[in-house]
Amino acid sequence: MYRIVRKKFLTPAIALMEVDAPRMAKSAKPGQFLIVRVHEKGERIPLTICDYDPERGTITIVTQIVGASSRRICHMEEGDSFTDFAGPLGQPSEFIHMSREELAGKRFIFIAGGLGTAPVYPQVKFLHSMGARVDVIIGAKNKDMVIFEEEMGAVCDKVHICTDDGSYGRKGLVTDALAELLEQGQKYDQAVAIGPMIMMKFVTLTARKYDLPLIVSLNTLMVDGTGMCGACRVSVGDKVKFACVDGPEFDAYLVDFDEAMRRQAMYKTIEKEADHKCRIGLGDNN
Repeated sequence: MYRIVRKKFLTPAIALMEVDAPRMAKSAKPGQFLIVRVHEKGERIPLTICDYDPERGTITIVTQIVGASSRRICHMEEGDSFTDFAGPLGQPSEFIHMSREELAGKRFIFIAGGLGTAPVYPQVKFLHSMGARVDVIIGAKNKDMVIFEEEMGAVCDKVHICTDDGSYGRKGLVTDALAELLEQGQKYDQAVAIGPMIMMKFVTLTARKYDLPLIVSLNTLMVDGTGMCGACRVSVGDKVKFACVDGPEFDAYLVDFDEAMRRQAMYKTIEKEADHKCRIGLGDNN
């Protein structure tokens, strides 16, 4: 059993949890994910690793209430335990294989949308520890939905906040902020975008205009997390890849985003029905 040692709500619908998982904490790398089950009959839920502390033996996850299973996770409390907490899974970010000397001379920009800010954090934290320069653009619907601003600010050169309604930071999209920085003459060796699929598609279209190398994370496609269900199949270049075993990170310019969004939409109706049952007290086996 994997005990929750700390829990707090970052927003009314987003919960952060630190979970006691010593073996995973020692082997986790930026970009990887894990799979949780609330109980023996529960659904397998893939979640990106938000942070890891080898000394304390803890893994940090961030979950947003979007359906039945995520609602159950967010309603767990400190002292409760997950039946399964398996990982780390997936391929780590490519830059972890670079030396300190290589990274110290590079400049990165991360574009984080909504909950995607959580998996951006361990990558930025790692790069900061290796001496790289990093800027981060965080996008959210409004001020109350901005997460990890303080934590991100402690490990990067500059944080740029964008909100849809203008209640905090600059009003507008993350693509506007990215284009503005590049138009100002800011130079980056690598960009990374993590967030909603539609956001990553338009970040890709924007970055392409400036010949900016871009990596995207397709973690939102994953269902089973092992490659067996086939739900996260996506065309990358002229090949079919599985986000969970081949990724979740890929070269943005090779990803067929329209195909990925069609695949993602297939499960929305099923999840809404399951969440309705969860709200009214049915479907306790999920």
